[in-house]
Amino acid sequence: MDRHTLFANYVNNHPEAIGKVVDFDADHDRLYHFDLTAANKELTAEVINKPWMFSQLVNEKLHDNNCRYGIGGYMEHRTIYAFSSHFDTDDEPRRLHLGVDIWSDAGTPVYAPLDGIVHSYQDNNTIGDYGPTIILQHDLDGLTLYSLYGHLSRKSLKGLFKDMPVSKNSQIATIGNADENGHWPPHLHFQLMFDMEGKQGDYPGVAKFSEKEIWQKNIPDPGLILKFPQAVNVG
Repeated sequence: MDRHTLFANYVNNHPEAIGKVVDFDADHDRLYHFDLTAANKELTAEVINKPWMFSQLVNEKLHDNNCRYGIGGYMEHRTIYAFSSHFDTDDEPRRLHLGVDIWSDAGTPVYAPLDGIVHSYQDNNTIGDYGPTIILQHDLDGLTLYSLYGHLSRKSLKGLFKDMPVSKNSQIATIGNADENGHWPPHLHFQLMFDMEGKQGDYPGVAKFSEKEIWQKNIPDPGLILKFPQAVNVG
């Protein structure tokens, strides 16, 4: 049985083991879907290259649609990464988003959705990168799963240590602002991996679109953990 099937089976058979990543309340909160592909004509080069304008656009969409959180991104082919050389390569630029983005205010609490330990953490302090990042390790009945939390506040890294135990639904971080999170509008990059491939405190969150099938083998859909309802708007 492959790891994707084992993971899905664990989630389905152990619903009590799955907690929250943010304080989303399906009974009261609305969820806005952000499209960060070329289809979104509001994402002009000027908006993408000015964090304050990008943040203003995100805030307006959430406010106008009465949404506490925005969502989007798993295996999405995005155009917004052209603003940073961090995503350039010699042949094909990286444009495939591997995780899920949860858009909300800076300071929004972030939680561990599963019991586990701190695998690694660091401040990936480059324009366009994750900024402060935490990676947790989980044991799902023998299946190892890693969860990555990027674009955090710098204070989120204080007091952490390798192999530090974390409990389901315990707060592990807060969402950072644009001055500390890689120059992005405030949001959480949430990503799952089966194999860290020897990396510490970092793992690619954007890859070459031509390699999508390769990345999908190691990166399951975070929606299995989030269990968010259908977004109320697309735009």
